[in-house]
Amino acid sequence: MTTALPSIGTWHPGQGPAAYDPHGLEAACHQIRDVLHVVRDPGSQRLGVARGGAAHAALPGGIDLMATLPPLYPEWLGDRSFCEVHGVRFPYATGAMANGIATTRIVISMAKAHMLGFFGAAGLPKPRVEAAVDELCRALDGTGLSWGVNLIHSPQEPELEAAVADLLIARGVTRVEASAFMALTPAIVRYAVSGLRALPDGTIARKHHVFAKISRPEVARPFLMPAPAEILAGLRQKGLITEEEARLAARVPVAEDLTVEADSGGHTDNRALPAVFPIILALRDRIAAEQGYTRPIRVGAAGGLGTPSAVAAAFQLGAAYVLTGSVNQGAVESGLSEAGRLMLAQAGMADVIMAPAADMFEMGVKVQVLRRGTMFGTRGLRLYEIYMAHESLEGLPAPVRTKLEREVLGASVEEVWAATSQFWRERDPRELAKAEASPKHRMALCFRWYLGLSSRWAITGDPSRRLDYQIWCGPAMGAFNDWVKGSFLEAPEQRTVEQIALNLLEGAAVVTRAHQLRTYGVPVPPTAFRFAPRPLA
Repeated sequence: MTTALPSIGTWHPGQGPAAYDPHGLEAACHQIRDVLHVVRDPGSQRLGVARGGAAHAALPGGIDLMATLPPLYPEWLGDRSFCEVHGVRFPYATGAMANGIATTRIVISMAKAHMLGFFGAAGLPKPRVEAAVDELCRALDGTGLSWGVNLIHSPQEPELEAAVADLLIARGVTRVEASAFMALTPAIVRYAVSGLRALPDGTIARKHHVFAKISRPEVARPFLMPAPAEILAGLRQKGLITEEEARLAARVPVAEDLTVEADSGGHTDNRALPAVFPIILALRDRIAAEQGYTRPIRVGAAGGLGTPSAVAAAFQLGAAYVLTGSVNQGAVESGLSEAGRLMLAQAGMADVIMAPAADMFEMGVKVQVLRRGTMFGTRGLRLYEIYMAHESLEGLPAPVRTKLEREVLGASVEEVWAATSQFWRERDPRELAKAEASPKHRMALCFRWYLGLSSRWAITGDPSRRLDYQIWCGPAMGAFNDWVKGSFLEAPEQRTVEQIALNLLEGAAVVTRAHQLRTYGVPVPPTAFRFAPRPLA
């Protein structure tokens, strides 16, 4: 039994007595920045918690000292190397929500809070990305603060992917969140290895840091390995990397930060974090040993992180850092419309649905979106059913076509095709040539018109299309809403990304402290594992 354990010394009270009652123990769990002593009452043999006073190896007249816990700061919850390498104070990042929903405002706010934010470049044309990068450079260059930009795999538009990579290299963007990659491409490899150089002591200095967002071992493995020789050779032949960069690339992994994405909004495999995270950690350790890497490879966690307990659990699994997504989409700095943010603030944990992805529609890839208050999910699934069942728009039975135009597209097929063809004429005329040769591809492009614009309608807040809003959302949003009820963060206008982050981290530290004390045998009450949001500096 715990009470039979020998003490390690004695504790002598200072300004206040030790706490043994549930209220006092709960209060002690919130004193994360204080040294805490686990003590044993000499009469009842109960374990309690004391602050202050004096601890001695052995001094008569004191109370049995069972353990001493040092301060626990939110800054220390993750891997220290994350903060050191990336120049941040907290092991916390905000993900790159596409179409600019992760705005430059979010990135700048995170940087000034000494955290890491990624701009949501996915889905945006290159000029828009360039303008955002220029804005971030003007605001943050020379400050010593860290920030990044998303580079998304674009199988339908490889030239755009390469152009964005070129832009990020040229503008000196040193951190990239690589998402939706199913295999390595020349664009992401070029970004990763550009700027590699050998230092006098033989170590390799890295200019660019890739945060690879993954959810499966087979996707994680290429990022954990050195860049493929054939891709390096191709880049070298085109003069896109130097001979030294190609040589050094064989000694380092493509990415030294991997974000394990569990059940999240947008692109997701709906994996449970406790199931997938240990597998990726073990894979990291095996490959690091096989390759003889001498620098740490950090594995972070994302997906489902909407409460302090969830964040604490991620760190308990061994996460070097946490990355949040859905909860930031509801923040005031988000690029989502006010109407969309209000819809998110009303979401419950189960108010989500899987729907076809605009960028990978023909491949059957789905994204997780908000279901409450919008018909997008069911309408998107209906589009995919029609696509799979028919070979062309012209071949649709009249009742199917009428229902499609009236209840889903909100326009005639002819109107949709006119808008679609105009878009691709400016973006990539080759898509129109493919549509001419393949009626089914033409149908896919028309359906992607709806899937693509639905997220734009949610961003602009188009009132006539409210039921068509596509809002990427995971169950973390509902969990967050439940957690903040009755607090200042319940009001959508109070939800800044900085306050969301600070409260999640502070709460995670409190939950971790309560767990620490419980492992020492202290009868911590269940209420100690709760943290109510409050304005934090």
